[in-house]
Amino acid sequence: MLYCAARNPNMMMKRLKTLILLFSLMLLAGCGGEDVDPLAGLSAAELYAKAKDRFDSKDYVTAIDYYETLESRYPFGKYATQAQLDIISAYYLYEEPESATAAADRFIKLHPRHPSVDYAYYMKGIINFGLQDSIIDAFYTRDIADYDQSIMKQSYEDFSVLVNRFPDSKYTPDSIKRMVYLRNQLARSELKVAEFYLGRRAWLAAANRAKNLLETYQGSDSIERALQIQILAYQHLKLDKLAEDTRRILILNYGEKAANFSS
Repeated sequence: MLYCAARNPNMMMKRLKTLILLFSLMLLAGCGGEDVDPLAGLSAAELYAKAKDRFDSKDYVTAIDYYETLESRYPFGKYATQAQLDIISAYYLYEEPESATAAADRFIKLHPRHPSVDYAYYMKGIINFGLQDSIIDAFYTRDIADYDQSIMKQSYEDFSVLVNRFPDSKYTPDSIKRMVYLRNQLARSELKVAEFYLGRRAWLAAANRAKNLLETYQGSDSIERALQIQILAYQHLKLDKLAEDTRRILILNYGEKAANFSS
C-alpha cells in the first residue's frame, strides 16, 4: 500500500490535504474553548451601565468585576470615580465587610473633597454597625451589649467623624441616631462588668467601672444604675462621704424613688 501511494502523487497530495485539514480543525477546536470578553470594546459609560445593571439585579459578584474592569480600563473620569464609590456598597451587600471598608478608605484617600465622600464615611460606620451572624446566634438572641466593644466603638467613631465633618450631610441625622444607640449599648456593656464585680463583692473594681461609665457615657440610659452601684460599693468600702455625695446626685437627677434600692 505504501509502495502504491508513493507511485501515486495524487493520492499523496490528497492525504496531505486531509492531514492539514484535520490539524486545522484541531486548532480551531482548541481555540473555541477560550472565553469571549463580553466587555471588549465598551466605552466607560457602557461599562458603567452594565455594572449598574448587575448591581441593581443583586448580582454583586459580576457587578464588582465590571466596576473593577471599568476602573482598570478607564482609570480617570467620572465613571471611574462613581465605580469606586459604588463598589463599597457592592462589597457590603455581598457580605465582604473587610473589602467594603478597604474600598471606603480608598475612596476617602483618593477623593477627600468629593461631594459624596460623606457617603464613604457613612458606609464605614454602617459596616461596623452591622454585627455579623455567628453560629451561636442561630440558637438564641444575643444581647448586643455582649458583643466585642471594639466593633461598636469603631462604628461610633466612624459616625462621629461624619457628624463633625459633615453636619449638613443627608446621612448625619441617621448617624446621630445610631451613635445614641451605640452609646447606650457601650454603657450597658460597661454596666454588666460593674454588676459582675458587685456580685463578686469586688467593691473597688465595681466602683471604678461605674465611675468609668459615668465619665464616658453621660446621657446614656445606664447612668441611674451606675450611680446605685457606686453607692453600694462606697458603702462597703466605708467611704461614707462619697456614698452620700453620690446619693444626692442620684436623687437630684432621678428622684427619691431611685435612691430606694437594696442591691
